[in-house]
Amino acid sequence: MGRVWRFFGIAAAVFVVWLFAVWPPPAWYRAHWPRETAFMAMRRNQAESEAGRERRYQPVPMDQIAGAMRDAVLVSEDHRFYVHGGIDFQEIRAALGYRRDDFRWSDPKDRAALWQALRTAWSRRARVRGASTITQQLAKNLYLSPSRNPLRKVKEAVTAWRLESTLGKERILELYLNVVELGPEIWGVEAASQAYFRRPARRLRDDQAALLAATLPSPLRANPSLRAGRIRWRQQLILRRMAGESIILPPPEDEMPDVPAPEPLPPPPDTIPAVSDTVSRH
Repeated sequence: MGRVWRFFGIAAAVFVVWLFAVWPPPAWYRAHWPRETAFMAMRRNQAESEAGRERRYQPVPMDQIAGAMRDAVLVSEDHRFYVHGGIDFQEIRAALGYRRDDFRWSDPKDRAALWQALRTAWSRRARVRGASTITQQLAKNLYLSPSRNPLRKVKEAVTAWRLESTLGKERILELYLNVVELGPEIWGVEAASQAYFRRPARRLRDDQAALLAATLPSPLRANPSLRAGRIRWRQQLILRRMAGESIILPPPEDEMPDVPAPEPLPPPPDTIPAVSDTVSRH
């Protein structure tokens, strides 16, 4: 029996070490930009990144990013960013269809509502993924992978909590805007703004910022150079939310029904055709 307990003790210690082990530690990012995130390394190792495509990555401080870009990302990805602690339990409850804030185990109605939400959790998994916060997305980008393994999700939650307690909201948002994937080997809003619109991120217009934010759910499947009908539909919803309308954005792109593409439109006057063509061909 002693050996069994010793085995479980060692296993628990190894699990805790794995759960908290990330490199570099979150404190490093208080004053440094990532040289390469886990997502960048993953794309580099994938076959589509071996075709000679050059990585576009130009981190810039927050004051070099248009306020419209900040607003577009917040309304589209995490409108409660400044009120949650890294995990938005209110959004998770809503995604599961459980909206009671004053749960009491002694109340049969509360218990019934909870079990009903848990029974339908699998069918609502796309909505639960959509409840992922900006902090969770940053944790995943910096350290982890897009895997949906439950243990990986636990580590993502722990890492998100560590980022919140170490960096604070403004630095988390600044890092996120600079490392998020916005197209094939296009990382961060400065690189995306230069690639798609030939302008620095500080000069992004509202419609351009909303178009980049619309790219975020699935940047390799829909971006300003690919599947224009789908991404421009989402862009319009983001613009309406930025204007104050209370509308619900659809689930992530890979769960959305197909949207017929409109007739081809001429590129914006400040888009680089050569860059767009290159991205589309790959």
